[in-house]
Amino acid sequence: MYRQVVYPVATEFSRMITLLRKERKISQKQAAADLGVSQALLSHYEKGIRECGLEFLVKTADYYGVTCDYLLGRSAEPGTVIESPADTAPPVPQAQKRLSDSTAVLFGMAEDSGDPAIPGYIERILTLSVYRVFRTLYSADPKNDRRFFTVSEAAADGLAMAAIERSRALSEEAVRECALSQTVITTNSLTESYPLYVSSLLNLIKNAESYIGEIKPAPKDQ
Repeated sequence: MYRQVVYPVATEFSRMITLLRKERKISQKQAAADLGVSQALLSHYEKGIRECGLEFLVKTADYYGVTCDYLLGRSAEPGTVIESPADTAPPVPQAQKRLSDSTAVLFGMAEDSGDPAIPGYIERILTLSVYRVFRTLYSADPKNDRRFFTVSEAAADGLAMAAIERSRALSEEAVRECALSQTVITTNSLTESYPLYVSSLLNLIKNAESYIGEIKPAPKDQ
């Protein structure tokens, strides 16, 4: 019988095992098989619904080549074991956590769709969005070498937007034919499936619609 591990911050373990798997482009099904658990159980670990045993924690650390401290959020470096509980990583800014948590929900829903193409569409949309922002920041100093990119500055933003819209259209078509088309999504269902991340997603939605409201045309005078 496994000893149960009580995490100081359960969110970190769930977030880290999800991010590590996605960074290495390993499917949830493959990771579950390699780690000797069912895909459903691994999904529960990644969503923070269940806590794992000590043996699974160690096995997962070995599988991804990191320390247990890193998986538990007690070390900022994958291969560094902290010496003191006081030596913790700096807190993640709220905006960054909101985006990270919301992305975890998106990929979780995509994997639950049953269509292996949908996670790829989401990854492309998010990748291209980050790419656009990075190019904006990079262009702030005119001395930065424009040869850093292979796509010209004049064409990059328009082409990136076109690629985002293509992936969005493909994903919209795919979700109409997948399991999600028969799944009613509510605040309660999201809370049940993603208890550690749903508050960040709901805040993100609220902020997004606030930003959208800023560009609505002003009402005409009567």
